[in-house]
Amino acid sequence: MTSRFAEEHNFAKPNDSRALHLMTKCAQTVMEELEDIVIAYGQSDEYSFVFRKKSNWFKRRASKFMTLVASQFASSYVFYWRDYFEDQPLRYPPGFDGRVVLYPSNQTLKDYLSWRQADCHINNLYNTVFWALIQQSGLTPVQAQQRLKGTLTADKNEILFSEFHINYNNEPHMYRKGTVLVWQKVEEVRTQEVRLPAEMEGEKKAVARTRTRVVALNCDLIGDAFWKEHPEILAEEN
Repeated sequence: MTSRFAEEHNFAKPNDSRALHLMTKCAQTVMEELEDIVIAYGQSDEYSFVFRKKSNWFKRRASKFMTLVASQFASSYVFYWRDYFEDQPLRYPPGFDGRVVLYPSNQTLKDYLSWRQADCHINNLYNTVFWALIQQSGLTPVQAQQRLKGTLTADKNEILFSEFHINYNNEPHMYRKGTVLVWQKVEEVRTQEVRLPAEMEGEKKAVARTRTRVVALNCDLIGDAFWKEHPEILAEEN
C-alpha cells in the first residue's frame, strides 16, 4: 500500500480506523483460507503471517506462499472495501508486496514480532504528535518535523499532554499496539427450531457450540504473558 493511495482516498491522520479494520478483515480472510497460518500481526498498512513450523503446503515453495497470501489479501481488500468505506468509491486498485523469511528458532520469531510491535508504538507516537502539531497548531509538515527533531519518547508525551491535553496511554490499543490474529475456540449461541407434533406449535431454543475461529486481539506481544497463554503457536509438532 502506498502513501499515494491513502492520500487519494482521504484517509484520516494519524490513524484511520476504517482502513485499519479493513486490513484486519483481509488478514482474517487470508488466515481462514490458509489454515496453516498460526498467528498474524498487523500495523498500519502491513501484516506479517506466520505459518506452522512444519507446514508442507505448496511443498514449502516460498514463491507460492508469497503470491497466494498477497493475492488473497489484495482481492479481499477490494471485495470488502464497501463494508468499511460505504460512501467512498475505490478510485483505483490497491497493491501489496511481500517477502518470505525463514526464522531459525522460536526465539528469533518472538524477537521479530516484538520488534514489529515496538516499531508500531514508536511510529504511532511520532505520527500522533506530528499531526497534532499540523492539525491543531497550524504548523507545516516541515515545521513539525523540525519541532520533533531529536526529541525522545518522554518529550513527545509531554508535548501531547501539555499542548494538546492528550494522554498517549489513553489512545486506542489498536493504534499503539497493532492487531494480533490467532486461532481461538469461541462459543457461539444460535437459535434452533425444535420439531414437535403437528398439533403443537414449533418452539425455538438456544443451542451453544464451540468453534475455532480467527480472533483479533490488541494485546502485548513483547512480554511472556501472551506466549504463555497461547503455547500452541510455538509448540513443536509431532
